[in-house]
Amino acid sequence: MKRRGWFGWVSLGARLLLGGVMLVAGAMKVTDPETAAQAVRAYELLPSSLVQPVGWGLPFLEIAIGLLLIVGFGVRASAAAAGVFLVAFVVAVSSAWARGLSIDCGCFGGGGQVAPGQTKYLQEILRDVGLLVLAGWLWVYPASKFAVVAETKGPQGVTAS
Repeated sequence: MKRRGWFGWVSLGARLLLGGVMLVAGAMKVTDPETAAQAVRAYELLPSSLVQPVGWGLPFLEIAIGLLLIVGFGVRASAAAAGVFLVAFVVAVSSAWARGLSIDCGCFGGGGQVAPGQTKYLQEILRDVGLLVLAGWLWVYPASKFAVVAETKGPQGVTAS
């Protein structure tokens, strides 16, 4: 079954948007690993022994996933990795909200405690769910225009045109 020609363009847009967000999010945190670790700590989800490694390592993983998506290399695997990150972010933000924590998500740098009226949990969750939709699209339709490595078949055997 031939795929419609516009699918490749939609996948390109999804790749660039999702990859760009991942790249920017990682780049804004990688320059200040202590603040990134502080943001991880604020969620109160991980044991203290994991806060530093996660806070310091997360930005590099986000940058790597973002770059892979932007250049179009391993799109399905990169989209799946981004999807796992996004689910984890949605769960973490939802958990902070449900537990009454007043924190900045730290998604694009910063993070930590904020005044109760300064939280933006709903917007953060909606943004991440929207990005998760893009990751899902790329999982199903990884073939896109201008990819370094062309993926031609999706999980249902649909081929690019």
